Amino acid sequence: MAGRILVVDDQRANVEMVAGVLHARGYEVLTAMDGESALERVRTGHPDLVVSDILMPGMNGYDLCRRLRGEADTTLLPVILVTSLDPQSERLTGIEAGADDFLSKPINWDELFARVKSLLRIKRLQDEVRSWNAQLEQRVREQVAQLDQLGRLKRFFSRQVAEAIVAGGEDILAPHRREITAVFLDLRGFTAFTDRADPEEVLELLRAYHVTLGRTVDEFGGTLEHFAGDGVMIFFNDPFPVDRPAERAVRMALALQQAFAPISQAWKKLGHDVGLGIGIAQGDATLGVIGFEQRWEYAAIGNVPNLAARLCGEARAGEIFLDAQTERAVAGVAETETVGPLRLRGFLHALPAFRLKAASVR
Repeated sequence: MAGRILVVDDQRANVEMVAGVLHARGYEVLTAMDGESALERVRTGHPDLVVSDILMPGMNGYDLCRRLRGEADTTLLPVILVTSLDPQSERLTGIEAGADDFLSKPINWDELFARVKSLLRIKRLQDEVRSWNAQLEQRVREQVAQLDQLGRLKRFFSRQVAEAIVAGGEDILAPHRREITAVFLDLRGFTAFTDRADPEEVLELLRAYHVTLGRTVDEFGGTLEHFAGDGVMIFFNDPFPVDRPAERAVRMALALQQAFAPISQAWKKLGHDVGLGIGIAQGDATLGVIGFEQRWEYAAIGNVPNLAARLCGEARAGEIFLDAQTERAVAGVAETETVGPLRLRGFLHALPAFRLKAASVR
């Protein structure tokens, strides 16, 4: 159908004549014999155009037009008023009522078809604009909701995990196993520093450390699991898989050592000896959300994060220790030297361990 038109007239013969002519031109036609019936047909039939006589008992054509303009859903619905009185005076009153066009009786059919075609084209354009606006408003609402959700989630999860929830839903955080590369880092000399330094100095060091850490972790695409004062756990390859996670971890570790060096030197001049020790391990781990209401964490559980923490415990300031699997994964791009086997707390047997040579990653 070319469009749906509501014809309103209190004279049945006029209604049938106009409706028949329009139907013959391919339009779908609704009819009403008075203003109240017309409003009901508009609500139920959703016409694209109204052609209404002006002189009707009860609610006349002007009143019908005013009622339509007063409703949000029909404020732009095109209306043609048909009059048998003085066209000029009727036109002025019709414009004030909100009519879009006018026809005089007897109706010139060619003029009717031209005006109908023109107003239906405008109606289609209005509908397209309304649809686009509705889609845009929906997108804005969705984006605002996502930003609001992301802001709330960032209070409890790292940025990567929060964005993963918003993008893929909470199913992405369901318990699962995956091979990851875990990085544990810890400040050497921090306990002694806290014993001697003022509280303001302790917080100043931690702020510089955390700012450096956050920027570097983001740069290399790591997932920050948690940080507690000077101890931090980061892992790669989850919740989103990444290429060569071991290489990313090693490059990030070197970048952290280099970025922290000026901070360490500045505090050393003030009599405080602090440095960064790092341990890296690779293997399968269990990943998922742990915690309690109002305090959740996305965590890696198993030997891999534990081994990274134990290797970090063995590394001195400025050193980066790797387990055997990480060492094999980066053998083509990094130079290492053996420092093991090491007996580590929580592991039954001594494990091979390797020290990453400074600035050795190609």
